[in-house]
Amino acid sequence: MQPSAHLMSVATAVPPHILKQDEAAALAHEIFASRYGDFVRLSRVFETSGIRQRHAVRPLEWYATSLGWPERTAVYLEGAESLFVDSATRALAGAGCSAQAVDTVVTVSSTGIATPSLDARVMGRMGFRPDVSRVPVFGLGCAGGVTGLSIAARLATARPGTNVLLVVVELCTLAFRMDELTKANVVASALFGDGAAACILRAGEGGLARIDGAGEYTWPDTLDIMGWNVDPQGFGVVFAQAIPPFAKENVGPAITAILARSGRRLSDIDRFVCHPGGRKVIMALESALRLDAGSLDHERDVLDSHGNMSAPTVLFVLERVIASGLPELSAVNAMGPGFSTSCVVLTRVP
Repeated sequence: MQPSAHLMSVATAVPPHILKQDEAAALAHEIFASRYGDFVRLSRVFETSGIRQRHAVRPLEWYATSLGWPERTAVYLEGAESLFVDSATRALAGAGCSAQAVDTVVTVSSTGIATPSLDARVMGRMGFRPDVSRVPVFGLGCAGGVTGLSIAARLATARPGTNVLLVVVELCTLAFRMDELTKANVVASALFGDGAAACILRAGEGGLARIDGAGEYTWPDTLDIMGWNVDPQGFGVVFAQAIPPFAKENVGPAITAILARSGRRLSDIDRFVCHPGGRKVIMALESALRLDAGSLDHERDVLDSHGNMSAPTVLFVLERVIASGLPELSAVNAMGPGFSTSCVVLTRVP
């Protein structure tokens, strides 16, 4: 039998600038209040989001300047490369693995465009071998951390004995827009932060946990729920429907179906590790997954201190769950554009 993929390490990294929520709210008021009649009502999201602070690749005042694709892309390349190196270096150290020993790199990012891809841009700084396999993945949004973990696990299983490095990096703050007078843009300015996470996976034994199942579910006719609009200024966030009520109604059956493929039920999972898209999303997930209110405590802590960083956020939660003691059976899950949900089952390694 083919050996299962094992998660050997998880590491995270954030950029240097901290956006205090009250300061971000004040700047948003300065930018939008006189031009957008509904801003005062919508601005309550800065207080109710469950976020105290976020990290960003640029100081707060930078986001109030005139920005287009060239300016945003230059910052994306600089910031994403730096976070890639930082998170990957920590993950390698955690797994006792050198960059020269990495055989495959899976890079997940949906908040900027880089061709050559990020992995190619940092090869020299990281010390990867010239024959390393590179797998850049774009467009998964908030689900990218979980789906990326699934992809990396399958690649590790396909080539036993090799090391697969997964790097998930998102600079969501680059989607802040002064020109977008919309509810979605105001909500994004109150939620988004920047960050990166990295993991090492290897087929065989040892490590932190064994990958014991994975799956995805995409709901029909839901393309408009979440995503990007693209125009000369850059990416513009799409939130066409309220995500918390959709999650509350639909996520439970989807995750139940994914778990059933490996003969498991919701009640078999000791800990769900969820992407904390926002305070109301966390509450909706607790209801959908039949959890006690307040169960997703690490999710709330990550949201409080980092905001919604899109794809890497759930791996920040996983890092905290591991540090506090990974239970025997966990399910890591996140929702993303499509509209979809992705789930990976982890069994703790004794």
